[in-house]
Amino acid sequence: MLVLIGNKIEGEEAHFSSLPIHVITNPSELPVEFLEPSPQTQLVIGFDCEGVDLCRHGTLCIMQLAFADAIYLVDAIQGGETVIQACKPALESKYITKVIHDCKRDSEALYFQFGVKLHNVQIAYSLINEQEGHARVPDEYISFVGLLADPRYCGLSYDEKEEVRVLLRQDPKYWTYRPLSEQMVRAAADDVRFLLYIYHKMVQKLNDKSLWNLAVRGALYCRCFCINDNHFADWPPLPPIPENIAADESIPEEETLSVVDVPQGKMGRVIGRKGASILSIKESCKAEIFIGGAKGPPDKVSAMLSKIGMLLYLLKLSFHQKNLHSTHAFLFFF
Repeated sequence: MLVLIGNKIEGEEAHFSSLPIHVITNPSELPVEFLEPSPQTQLVIGFDCEGVDLCRHGTLCIMQLAFADAIYLVDAIQGGETVIQACKPALESKYITKVIHDCKRDSEALYFQFGVKLHNVQIAYSLINEQEGHARVPDEYISFVGLLADPRYCGLSYDEKEEVRVLLRQDPKYWTYRPLSEQMVRAAADDVRFLLYIYHKMVQKLNDKSLWNLAVRGALYCRCFCINDNHFADWPPLPPIPENIAADESIPEEETLSVVDVPQGKMGRVIGRKGASILSIKESCKAEIFIGGAKGPPDKVSAMLSKIGMLLYLLKLSFHQKNLHSTHAFLFFF
């Protein structure tokens, strides 16, 4: 349950705090403008997923969709693949903006389990630095609980989030049980309830360059763990630099996603003692680096950075120093 810190909820915040919640097991229960995306009815929705060990191998249980007038909890357990596939056009559509706090594992689960290539995503915590004009700092992450509690955005306490995390640690299958309990419905809805409010409050202050940066970052995050053999040829292209920005004398720095294969059993050598190698790469390249870990892919390192050559040089140097010579990289440019 979300609890206000300080004064009472008013205005638009009050509207989002009282949105009706619908549990969906049949596609016909979803709004037509969502199921049939079009340029005439472009939408912005809050988005999140819940599941068991959510990744390519885990179980996607609930997909939350927050609209301006209601929250829909798409039940992937009872609705099955049919209801998720009905949502696929919307999840892949450029006409529907999906606002999510962090999409990497959600995108991985949707891609490998349902063939969905999540597209047109805005990362909620990335909006903050863009809004305030701060340079992006590698590994800087604002928790969803922290974002909601910040008085500049919502000023809401979300203590129940930690309660649910405790329950998940005690029983990882928490989200698989049906019927959904009141707490499950409330917690799932609260994870997306204020995403639209936060998005609209922040995005109105951003210029075209910042909006483009966010669009590119969202696209790269969607691809982060969705590694395939065709270099993402079947994915939507990354957002091009808008003409009004390209014509500017100060061409923006390009972000890329690099995926490096690591020889089996050698990930520890890439990370280095106490993380020394990875930390060195992050500092040198100003990179965000993601390692699949137990959820997978365990043999790959994904990095979002601007200086792609520096990353490859440092990784190969690390391998060479350890008498390892087998690396392979997929590079993605725009």
